[in-house]
Amino acid sequence: MSTPRKPVIYQLLPRLFTNYNDACVPGGTIGQNGCGKLNDITPAVLRGIKELSVSHVWYTGVIEHAHCPDYTDFGITRDNPHVVKGQAGSPYAISDYYDIDPDLAVNPAKRIEEFEALVARTHDAGLSVIIDFVPNHVARRYASDAAPADAPADLGEGDNIDMFFSPDNNFYYITRQLFAPYDVDLGEGKKAYVEFPAKASGNDCYNAFPSRNDWYDTVKLNYGVDPANGSHHFDPIPSTWHKMLHILRYWASKGIDGFRCDMVHMVPLEFWSWAISNIKAEYPHIIFIAELYDINLYRPFISIGGFDYLYDKSGIYDTLRAIQTGSVSAAALTSCWQQTEGIADHMLNFLENHDEQRFASPQYAGDPAKIIPSLVVLSMINTGPVMIYMGQELGEPGTDEEGYSGRDGRTSIFDYWSVATLRRWLTGDGPGCPSEALLTPRELWLRGRYKNILAIASSQKAVTTGRFFDLMYVNYDNPAFNPHRHYAFLRSTPSETLLIAVNFGSDSSDLRINIPSHAFDMLQIPDSPRPRQATELLSGKKGQIVFSSEAPFHTFLPPYEAVVWRFTRN
Repeated sequence: MSTPRKPVIYQLLPRLFTNYNDACVPGGTIGQNGCGKLNDITPAVLRGIKELSVSHVWYTGVIEHAHCPDYTDFGITRDNPHVVKGQAGSPYAISDYYDIDPDLAVNPAKRIEEFEALVARTHDAGLSVIIDFVPNHVARRYASDAAPADAPADLGEGDNIDMFFSPDNNFYYITRQLFAPYDVDLGEGKKAYVEFPAKASGNDCYNAFPSRNDWYDTVKLNYGVDPANGSHHFDPIPSTWHKMLHILRYWASKGIDGFRCDMVHMVPLEFWSWAISNIKAEYPHIIFIAELYDINLYRPFISIGGFDYLYDKSGIYDTLRAIQTGSVSAAALTSCWQQTEGIADHMLNFLENHDEQRFASPQYAGDPAKIIPSLVVLSMINTGPVMIYMGQELGEPGTDEEGYSGRDGRTSIFDYWSVATLRRWLTGDGPGCPSEALLTPRELWLRGRYKNILAIASSQKAVTTGRFFDLMYVNYDNPAFNPHRHYAFLRSTPSETLLIAVNFGSDSSDLRINIPSHAFDMLQIPDSPRPRQATELLSGKKGQIVFSSEAPFHTFLPPYEAVVWRFTRN
């Protein structure tokens, strides 16, 4: 029987990913800056992604969302640009749950067919497909022109707009008030955006006056919770539940393999339990990933909600970032696994995504070469998935000022843009023919390190199925080990043991790591002072090394580096 592989998810925004324009202007239109297309994610591109040991591709922003271009010739209702963020709009301001965003199609009239072809190409490459499910909010203008014949009525159709809350409504209405966001230009005359009565905004802003910093471009969906008193009205099942389940079934029928679910804690847990169980009864292979930021909610969203994986943003991500920026000790990683003990295999770890600042940005680490210790820890500390964001493997710094987003250390989700690091890789042998020919020496080195580390993390049995043992508690008083900059742990199966140590510091270190006899007992590892054959997996170095409770384990670590020593049981 084959060894289970750790899922490795590659997140990409098609809008940016395959845009090869090297002369984009900040705030440019789609005509000026161009837009990546689904058709340009070719078999060659998918093979290049898979080289990183990727198992799943998360195609972000493929569902139709609010945008500025005019597609009325294709039967698509136009969005008012005054309630669109940037020229391209937020991928999370959904304007039609049943449609593919026309920006991404070579032929907008064939946009669904082009998506279906991408799903087939991805599967042919041996990769699984994840798309977004955005359940909490929609664009200010929501109307489906692509819903199948068996779809229920559109969201908001038949709502009683004279009631702030009704279990039968899909939206919350600020009765007798005009939508008037603060510091947002809604236009004048016939081109103005007018909404009366105002609807609650997506970030639980239950008034008519959201600010520019609110999610003013979205409308909150009503799942049967009355915000005035917190009461639940789930019997009979609210119409919003039925409509969202139909949407999930529609995309599941397209052959996708998973949903990354947006801001799940803003939707009742009871809905998730009902919806996920219904989908899995029909499509048991589909995985559900939760964007969730409250550690206290982790366990119920797994055991009751039915999610397969959860973002560990508030645990591993926040801790690794704080270690990298020098505000906390590496020893804080111990509390991360303690908080998720028993559910660690459900944790999805990452260092970058579309919401976060790039690791190499000046606002974070400032140097992509410093990522090795963080990457090793997040990919090997548990058996759960690891996710990387397009261009992360090339050290993309996120220093462009694309337009609406500004120079904020992120890669914009609101603008039409092209990412230089990705463009060099994707056009190395011509457009859509990725190669390393145009990469800089640093980018070549970094992509090679990602290949190496992710290959180890996704295939070594000690990482994918093994047990974990934290070595920090026996090294706090060790003069040859700095717990503020060093972290060490074991992963073990009956056939192999890995000793993993990382150095977050700017100085090289000769580490002598204490390993307690309790570790050998618990993991059932033979404890002998005699040297045994070992291989350092990151470098391929081999040697006879003492691995015993009777003497510290000796290894050298350069600045911002890691070692993964593998011992087999003979």
